[in-house]
Amino acid sequence: MIKIENLTKRYGTKYALSGISFTVNKGEIVGFLGPNGAGKSTTMNILTGYLSFTDGRVEVDGLDVLDFPAEAKKSIGYLPEQPPLYPEMTVTEYLNFVYDLKGCTLNKKKHIAEILEVVKLTDVKNRVIANLSKGYKQRVGIGQALVGNPKVIILDEPTVGLDPRQVVEIRNLIRTLGLDHTVILSTHVLQEVQAVCDRIIIINKGKIAADRRTEDIAAAVAGNRRMSVKICGPVKEVLQTLRGLPGILSAESVGNLDADSTTYVVECENGIDVRKPLFAVLARNNWPMLGLEAADANLEDVFLTLTEKTADARTKKKRGKAEK
Repeated sequence: MIKIENLTKRYGTKYALSGISFTVNKGEIVGFLGPNGAGKSTTMNILTGYLSFTDGRVEVDGLDVLDFPAEAKKSIGYLPEQPPLYPEMTVTEYLNFVYDLKGCTLNKKKHIAEILEVVKLTDVKNRVIANLSKGYKQRVGIGQALVGNPKVIILDEPTVGLDPRQVVEIRNLIRTLGLDHTVILSTHVLQEVQAVCDRIIIINKGKIAADRRTEDIAAAVAGNRRMSVKICGPVKEVLQTLRGLPGILSAESVGNLDADSTTYVVECENGIDVRKPLFAVLARNNWPMLGLEAADANLEDVFLTLTEKTADARTKKKRGKAEK
């Protein structure tokens, strides 16, 4: 549905995007993550036709955005971080205005009614937008993105400023949209991405740092192996023993879950299996092991690790050039 190849955007000597490539398939909900200044907004603005690019190729629904700009734009519905609303209009008036603006040819009355139903605005369709809560205004913004029934929906920070209940409602709405549309979700809320996205793309410093299925994202970090182990025994002595085992880089207690046991998170060297020596030393000390499981990195760990790696690499590169 979306195909980006070697996309580059340069401002003078500075690169906002440095040859990024990725595809988004029909029906996918993809989380697009990155720190401020990473290139997320630049990429989305290029996709929606608001911004030109220096080099590369961008296709939307098989259409090159340079060769067929108008047709490509019709395939995209876009919700910017600040929804483009007219507060003096009612919800219905605004959606009718957007319908005319986009030059839609669908049955107007039926199409608007369907959108109101999907985004759950039917009960407030005759209310002035200025008098709506932020959550409802966000729904109106999503509604305008759906006008024309585009195949691709791009949402930029759709839950910013919403209360917890409104956040859950918008997340459920995004899942619903994913049934009939390809969705790209750009957000800083990592839990949101894990909750609704099938796939995660992390961009940093204008380059793709990771592109994985949500359940496989921890594998994007090539680093130490973490385990969670539940042990009955004196905490101080157990920690000292764990830290002294070959192959274990660190061990920390994370609290008592039961009256007589403590859970520890253990960081191991890559490629080293410490389970057998761990079991042996615990048995020798008569410290029962009640549980052992992998403690994979969460999305926050992955995000921080990947973005810090890129920043460190850039710093080293600059230092190397300066020394020359």
